[in-house]
Order: sequence, then structure tokens, then C-alpha cells
Amino acid sequence: MVLATLLFAGMGVCVKKASAEVTTAEVVFFRGFVGAVMMGALAWWQGLNLQTQVPSLHFLRGLAGVTALSLWFYTIGKLPLSTAVTLNYMSSVWMAVFLVLRQLWRRWRAQPSKHIPLPLLVAVLIGFVGVALVLRPTLQRDQWLEGLIGILSGMLSAWAYLQVASLGRAGEPEHRVVFYFSLFGTVAGLLISVGTHLSGHAAWVNPSPMGWVWLLGIGGFATVAQLAMTRAYAQGQALVMASLQYLGIAHAFILGVLLFHDPINPLSILGMALIVLAGIGATRTSSAVKD
Repeated sequence: MVLATLLFAGMGVCVKKASAEVTTAEVVFFRGFVGAVMMGALAWWQGLNLQTQVPSLHFLRGLAGVTALSLWFYTIGKLPLSTAVTLNYMSSVWMAVFLVLRQLWRRWRAQPSKHIPLPLLVAVLIGFVGVALVLRPTLQRDQWLEGLIGILSGMLSAWAYLQVASLGRAGEPEHRVVFYFSLFGTVAGLLISVGTHLSGHAAWVNPSPMGWVWLLGIGGFATVAQLAMTRAYAQGQALVMASLQYLGIAHAFILGVLLFHDPINPLSILGMALIVLAGIGATRTSSAVKD
């Protein structure tokens, strides 16, 4: 998961660069298309089977993940970047809420349920506080609708991560999970392009040579990161992985300072420390979680 967060931060840099030239539909399309090609080539080269016995799980994962991604890109265009990123990173908090509600439901139905340690939930919340300190989000009164869309993006991201865990428990290998998600993203990018064109806006812009580099970088970084994240969620405990995922903010903060000269302040340093603390605490607590 630590490797996945670093790679996703690299993808974020490419998204920031590419978004200055191309549309959101192009970013979504190339994020999926490059991944589908890479996974298809890997499957052909190593003789891996892409046929799945759980297409419904892949569909739900793709629907939730790509919708969350598209909504996130929308909020980035409408809200301050710090606000959009923070709302998306609430996915870990929503995941904790979903798991607790599922646990209460199973107990009410007198069904077996997993034990979720309180320290693990605290680690998730500490990590989110760290995110807020690093990003210091702001939301204007006339941006409440965009804020709700950002919250929905985080909720759908949480659902998508839980679907990844379900696919892992169903025995789906990483390459197959990433391939179908990338394929879903490719189709979604094309559909967004059609919808944008029908609405009278530019759906496709020819990028510069460096623009193509950024677009290919989005797909490349995202695909390898998805492989790492899929294995992490398949083999690890969901809330532990969610807490470690907060490290992506620390990576993005450092890259922002080095590449985009983002300012440094004490609150950001404190936030990064809390993010790392949450990740360490979640890892130490994982031994108490019953699978």
C-alpha cells in the first residue's frame, strides 16, 4: 500500500500537468486505456487467464470506482484543490462507517461478524485530521452542491475499495481486477466524451508532445499503483490499508513542494506527522483484527 500511494502521487503530478492541456474525459479515458493495454499485454505474455466467474463484482467495482474518479475530477475543477482532495480522502472514514454499520446489522440479525478494534477506528480518524491539516480545505457558501458531490466521490471510493477486497476474497488475481477496472474506465471516458460533445463543449483536445507524455504517465502510474493496491486490499485488512493510504497525501505534499513550489507551514508538517502516525498505529493494530 505504501508503494501504491507513492505511485498514485506520481499519477497526480501527471494529472495536474495534463489537465492544463486536455479535458477530463481524455484524462479518464487514458487512465483506463493505457491500463487495459498493459494488463492485456501482460496476460498475453504470461499466459494469464482474463476470464472471470464473478462479472457482477467487477461491474460494481468499476461502476463505483470510475464514477468516484469522474466526480473527483469534476470537484477539482469546481472547488479548491485542497478541498476536493480532502473530500475524496474521506473514503477511509466512510469505509469505517460502512464496516461498523455492517457489523451492527449482522449482530442485530444474530449473524457472525468481524471484530473491529477501537484503536483502528481512531487511527483512521487521526489520519483524516492529518489530511485536513496538510490540505486546510475551504468551502464557500455557494459551493455546497460541489461539496456534496465531493462527499459522494469519497463514499463511492470507499465502496469501490470494499469491492476490491471482495474480489480478492473471491480469488480474483490482481491482473484481472485491474484489467476490468481499466476497461471500464476506457468505456466511461468515451461515454463522457460523447456526453460532453452533445452538450456543446469540447470533448477532445489534441495534446502537445509533452501532453502525450503526461497522459501516458497517468495510465502507467495508475496501472502499477492499482496492482499494488489490489494486492494490499486482497491480502490485508481493509481499514489498515485505508489508514496507510493516507500516506499518499504526504507523498503529494512533498512532490508539490519540489515540483510546484507549494508553501510549507507548521500545520502541514504536523498533518504529515499525524498521517504517518495513523499508518503506524493501524499496522500495529492489525494483529488484533480477526479475518
